[in-house]
Amino acid sequence: MKQVQKILFPIDFASNFETLVPWVSTLAKKFDATVYVLFVAQDLKHFASFYVPHGNIEDFQKQSIDSAKKRMAAAAQEFSPQFPKMETRVELGDPAEKILAFAQQEHIDLIVMGSQGRSGLDRMIFGSVANKVVKNASCPVLTIHP
Repeated sequence: MKQVQKILFPIDFASNFETLVPWVSTLAKKFDATVYVLFVAQDLKHFASFYVPHGNIEDFQKQSIDSAKKRMAAAAQEFSPQFPKMETRVELGDPAEKILAFAQQEHIDLIVMGSQGRSGLDRMIFGSVANKVVKNASCPVLTIHP
């Protein structure tokens, strides 16, 4: 049986990631695995071509990262009983690319993520993160509809 020592749990604070926690917790306990909780804030610098002042985008991104770090700290505290071995990260960039790069760098054994986050215009602009991860990950990906 394949041993799962590292589980990547990418979250999107905009969706109901809390509904996925019991699934991740069950897997983490079954394998005594470390859970890496990752939030990736979308890098908006490429939207500067829409004549939005560059300073405004940088300020907004800094505020987004600061807010995400606070929310991540709160989430880590809330879910620490379910994930005794947990590490958290907040990064800036393309979510799918960052998830894939993190999984590769940390030698992740399994990615567990929600299958639905964005819809409508957001999905058209940014695409489906879960779809990109499933197609390109070097490890198994378990997607769960929240």
